[in-house]
Amino acid sequence: MSVLAVADLHKSFGGVRAVSGVSFAVAPGEMLALIGPNGAGKSTCFNMLNGQLRPDGGRIALDGQDITGLAPRRVWRRGVGRTFQITATFASMTVRENVQVALLSHHRRIWRFWQPTSALFAAEADALLDQVGMEAQADRAAGVLAYGDLKRLELAVALANAPRLLLMDEPTAGMAPAERVALMQLTRDLTRRQHIAVLFTEHDMDVVFGVADRILVLNRGELIAEGDAAAIRADARVRAVYLGSGATSGGH
Repeated sequence: MSVLAVADLHKSFGGVRAVSGVSFAVAPGEMLALIGPNGAGKSTCFNMLNGQLRPDGGRIALDGQDITGLAPRRVWRRGVGRTFQITATFASMTVRENVQVALLSHHRRIWRFWQPTSALFAAEADALLDQVGMEAQADRAAGVLAYGDLKRLELAVALANAPRLLLMDEPTAGMAPAERVALMQLTRDLTRRQHIAVLFTEHDMDVVFGVADRILVLNRGELIAEGDAAAIRADARVRAVYLGSGATSGGH
């Protein structure tokens, strides 16, 4: 069974169709890339999956259960993690404390963090930091981390929810080329071992073609192509609307 199954998803803003009849599925351990030119509908699609936008039509199922239109927190509780283009961490907290906050929320004990119980889930936090290569920096303030390390911390925070599905919106934005490849290879290794389904948008086609198992291409809200890297590279329509245009940035 697919972890995520999307059927005939629609969303309009006024008279503009942002997403129109989009259907796809993501399997456990699979990395599925969602690409397309500016205005293709990628972020709108992501925000519906995450619960930030309610679809006008269609169905979103997680492990066979309908989650269409659920609020973001309820979607998160069902096992959907997300990373963002701009890192969302607590700068004044340590690296370990950032992960602890996520763990406390996952275990429904977030209210205790502000009491003298900061040792709660410390070992579990360190184990997650070790998975992303950040355990040695556990006691540093998040606000002093290099940008690439912040992205690794954000990944650890996302994994604290033990997600079945991980949504990554432009995960390598702002990173140096070598850091981009390293982060996405790390993500691929972790999610395959843990059988987590991953859906990500990305502007760097070297990253997309290097790590994605399959690629979806959106244009003007419609799914115009689906396949592996070779099939997408060879698709005449994709070259015409995206790859052949010289575009290097995925749109929203």
